[in-house]
Amino acid sequence: MKVENLEPRALWDNFVALNAVPRASKKEERVIDFMVAYGKQLGLETIKDHVGNVVIKKPATEGMENRQTVVLQSHVDMVHQKNSDSNFDFEHQGIEMYVDGDWVRAKGTTLGADNGIGVATIMAILAADDLVHPALEALFTIDEETGMTGAKQLDPSNLSGTILLNLDTEEDNELTIGCAGGIDTTTVYRYKQDNVAKDSVAFEVTIKGLKGGHSGTDIHKGRANANKLMNRLLYNGYKVLDLQLSSFEGGSLRNAIPREARAIVAIAKDQKAAFISFINDFSELLKAEFQSVEPGLIINAKDTDLPLQVLDKDECHKIINVLYAVPNGVFRMSPDIPDLVEASTNLAKVIIKDGEFITLSLQRSSVESTKEDVSIAVGAAFEIIGGTVTTSGDYPGWKPDADSEILSLMRKLYKTNFKEEPIVNACHAGLECGILGAHLPGIDMISFGPTIHGAHSPDECVQISSVNKFWHYLLNVLEEIPAR
Repeated sequence: MKVENLEPRALWDNFVALNAVPRASKKEERVIDFMVAYGKQLGLETIKDHVGNVVIKKPATEGMENRQTVVLQSHVDMVHQKNSDSNFDFEHQGIEMYVDGDWVRAKGTTLGADNGIGVATIMAILAADDLVHPALEALFTIDEETGMTGAKQLDPSNLSGTILLNLDTEEDNELTIGCAGGIDTTTVYRYKQDNVAKDSVAFEVTIKGLKGGHSGTDIHKGRANANKLMNRLLYNGYKVLDLQLSSFEGGSLRNAIPREARAIVAIAKDQKAAFISFINDFSELLKAEFQSVEPGLIINAKDTDLPLQVLDKDECHKIINVLYAVPNGVFRMSPDIPDLVEASTNLAKVIIKDGEFITLSLQRSSVESTKEDVSIAVGAAFEIIGGTVTTSGDYPGWKPDADSEILSLMRKLYKTNFKEEPIVNACHAGLECGILGAHLPGIDMISFGPTIHGAHSPDECVQISSVNKFWHYLLNVLEEIPAR
């Protein structure tokens, strides 16, 4: 079955159309034009603000004019990630999707269900002439995945709604009423280089096949970080061999757990057999450790051209030690909300090349003071060796409101529709609600959505039956929005 033949048809048709438009974070020009054209084609009031957010307004249906105005919100950008063996050009190709049982997946790339399903849902509601709903303000924000600049620079004068429904939660039985804030940390250190030792041979060492995933919602699952594994391999290799490091590159996006890493190393010719034996032994050790969570882990070493330069021995020792010491993963669990990660950090990208050592990482926390604490912990490790540490992209969390009126309504409707209680929680991810709430004081907010697995990785998929469930639930909520 083709994706465009799934039900609800209007929603999936819009998802197919949206996924034909390249829309990487910070490169949303084409999708912004796409959304503006869509609103104007429907004859609805359409506004593009100064940063590129799009607002499309639809009047209430007959008899719903006295209900509160609802802001339906999703972000138009998506994470562009692909498998290393995938021949795909995100700049010029649309996402290639297929149906796999009850799931929609992409061929070797991220799917864009995060948050494309939310966008497609809102588009379908805007176009429908047979639905019951209050006045709607569809808010399509940009750059959620790499800085939330759309939410940060929102022009609130374009919105009058008193309820905001964020369609960016990834489990269909959850109602999210709080989220973590975040901050990016970048470190730079310039190191000395030496000429490669005579009578050396070189190897390209690769780590791949890891699950990766969302650096917030998946950070507690015990998945391996390719950067940390590669550094661990190098650290142990230095203990038993005369290893020379030429370069190390791993990871990509700050909000994705690194799935792959690559290093170029040189060793003495007479240690070649010992090196291969070490790689095989260490590979087996790591596979045994991670067998339950990373069954696809692959570590390879193959001959490559001998580099001209390698890291100075003392510099290499410092860099590998600091990478070993820098925290990664869960930093603190919440003492107040069961099973909620309060603070975490993701060593997202490492570049050691041509005399420059750079790392990019993202720290998250639902408590501002803990967010600062974990950011300092990360930066301190690099300051010890004289690295430059800068932070950017700071955004606030969203404090839960257990007495929310929209929460009360949606809990009741969920129980009526599905004969069970929804899970009401806060999430360890950077939803835009915290920022939007600062622009729109007093607005009542909640986040929900269909079931999406593997966001920010090529394993991303969305459950078809869950999308249908989510669609009908959302329409029921819009029918029952309370009066002003």
